[in-house]
Amino acid sequence: MRVLVIGSGGREHALCRSLKLDPQVTDLHCAPGNPGIAEIAGLHDVDPLNPAQVTGLATELEADLVVVGPEAPLVAGVADAVRAAGIPVFGPSKEAAQVEGSKTFAKDVMAAAGVPTARAHTCTTPEEAERALAEFGAPYVVKDDGLAAGKGVVVTDDLGAALAHAASCRQVVIEEFLDGPEVSLFALCDGVTAVALQPAQDFKRAFDGDEGPNTGGMGAYTPLPWAPTDLTDQVMREVVHPTLEELVRRGTPFQGVLYVGLALTSKGPKVIEFNARFGDPETEVLLDRLQTPLAGLLMECATGALTTTPVFRPGSAVTVIVASEGYPESPVKGDVISGLQETDHAYVLHAGTSAADGQIVSSGGRVLAVVGHGPDQQSARQAAYDLVGRIGLRGSHYRKDIAQ
Repeated sequence: MRVLVIGSGGREHALCRSLKLDPQVTDLHCAPGNPGIAEIAGLHDVDPLNPAQVTGLATELEADLVVVGPEAPLVAGVADAVRAAGIPVFGPSKEAAQVEGSKTFAKDVMAAAGVPTARAHTCTTPEEAERALAEFGAPYVVKDDGLAAGKGVVVTDDLGAALAHAASCRQVVIEEFLDGPEVSLFALCDGVTAVALQPAQDFKRAFDGDEGPNTGGMGAYTPLPWAPTDLTDQVMREVVHPTLEELVRRGTPFQGVLYVGLALTSKGPKVIEFNARFGDPETEVLLDRLQTPLAGLLMECATGALTTTPVFRPGSAVTVIVASEGYPESPVKGDVISGLQETDHAYVLHAGTSAADGQIVSSGGRVLAVVGHGPDQQSARQAAYDLVGRIGLRGSHYRKDIAQ
């Protein structure tokens, strides 16, 4: 099977790593990729947001499967163009990807499907935002209605900060705050059928103790020994299947991975948000534990023939994000990175790197995802942090309490 992965971050490196380990995959390509992915796949310099360029490359490579990693190409219609060329693609259509591309659309779908979620108002004026914030009270939850690379959400007790974020967005969704631990659940979907991956948890705040601004994610782990044993079945029954049925009813069946961000409230699991793609950095830990060959699973989704139930190896996986100086507000780029060699129980996935003068340098905010694995959570965590300690990147920072 010839596979083309679209994207250039840690999620795409994790996808490529798993696909490379799949004996079904005979030829692996990535566009545009990064220096880490270059070690295991052929790279191609195309614009991932350009449907025609991506389709042209997939056709030229005679790809059997195209896997779209990030959300922006999905919302730009890349999957539609590839499908129209007769090539199986893992990733939803432009219309179905609006479950992430528009918070308002997602809320409409959840309401129609009877999915438990926070009460919310869509606001386009300062006056509407003030009324919604007053209705729900603190903590204030203000979400940019469009794509914001995982950083468009402000949760704060400061009314001024909430109003300022609302004013900076063309349209916002203001919600009631959902209390309780957060969990990520991914469902692989073929349009009608869905199967769940293991629940995972990520850490959104920049600093230890859940302090600082929201980020794209500073670390993650799986499995969750504290989660209710019936959580996955309940979320599939109450959230995923009703959502897929509603999208089919609207004529926009969802093929790809539906990310369900949950709060485990006192009244049961409620949806915080949907994503239309693999979450990052949860993907890094989930794929580390996945025993089922990845390419076949993704192909079943892409061709509307999902029958395989994913199997996970025993043990645990923990990933720690190494971020550049100034992240998330103003990340510094261009610093040389050292110490990337993997160990017996940990390895590095490139998230925001580039090659310059024969060296690997930082080129983004979240620079590396360091994945540790072991027979239990503590050993996996120790393996990840031992490798993090060997990495050199001037001014970098990382959370020291992931999976603690």
